[in-house]
Amino acid sequence: MDDVELLARLIQCEAGGEGENGMRAVATVIANRLFTPYGEYGRYETLRDVIFAPRQFECALNAQRGYPQNIYNMRPEQIHYDIARDALNGAKLSTVGEALWFYNPYSQICLPNFPSSVGAWPVRIGNHCFYFPTSSYYAT
Repeated sequence: MDDVELLARLIQCEAGGEGENGMRAVATVIANRLFTPYGEYGRYETLRDVIFAPRQFECALNAQRGYPQNIYNMRPEQIHYDIARDALNGAKLSTVGEALWFYNPYSQICLPNFPSSVGAWPVRIGNHCFYFPTSSYYAT
């Protein structure tokens, strides 16, 4: 499976029900992790390193809440491939910018920091909260 296919599947799995902006936002975060030269993610060399890093994306696991919803069960459509290709070519959803994390809190409230003090909440798109790196992230 090439990078575009892998990313298209992850986008569909993580944000398929979030509309085009939600999918672009998730793709932006994943691409940011791939292209960032600093902190924890600066040590990753490939898209596979980013996607399959431990405890990063629920859809990279074998099952999600007991159901086989993972990247291997996805059947991406053209929009998922287009968004994946755009993200890998450097396109970003401007409202997400340099965000490195997203999280679906299953509530209307986004935590102010995620995953700890390394990310600060700036924006919510659909059901996902997106977090920008703080100065604490650079020491990771």
